[in-house]
Amino acid sequence: MTGLAAVVVFTVLLPLAGASAEPEARSAPEPPPAPVPVPADAKAAPVPGASARCGPELRSPEGVEAQTCVLTGGGRTWARAYYRNATGAELRSVVLALLGPAGRTVQMYCAVGAEDEPGVCETPRERSRGKAGEYAAVSEFAAAQDGPLLLRSGSNSAAPAPR
Repeated sequence: MTGLAAVVVFTVLLPLAGASAEPEARSAPEPPPAPVPVPADAKAAPVPGASARCGPELRSPEGVEAQTCVLTGGGRTWARAYYRNATGAELRSVVLALLGPAGRTVQMYCAVGAEDEPGVCETPRERSRGKAGEYAAVSEFAAAQDGPLLLRSGSNSAAPAPR
């Protein structure tokens, strides 16, 4: 139940995390930053003594598979999403957010090609500012050309309720 509540809170707070305290002078919204290409053979660099807290492996009906984790090690904390795109089409991007104590959020946009190969998207490693349990990560996968959200995965997603 706590995990489900956390996902709901993070879903509500995620759009607010990018809000500025000062009003913008521009009338048109800025587009999101260009996605960072991630090679299909990308290997995440290991950190000695690092620990990971991962949500469940999820799969959308359209064919996107993902698992999202919060990693800690060496006094640093970061988010990582493992994914596979079996849709046969390029996705708009993966948005990976690391949500930390005191409302601190780090977002990363990663390109997701049409290849049916495993990939990794990772946020920069930030100095840890609290306990590992105070961090959460959320990744979202969307179809290209303003298509629908295909999958949302979290590091502390609630386990399915027993029937």
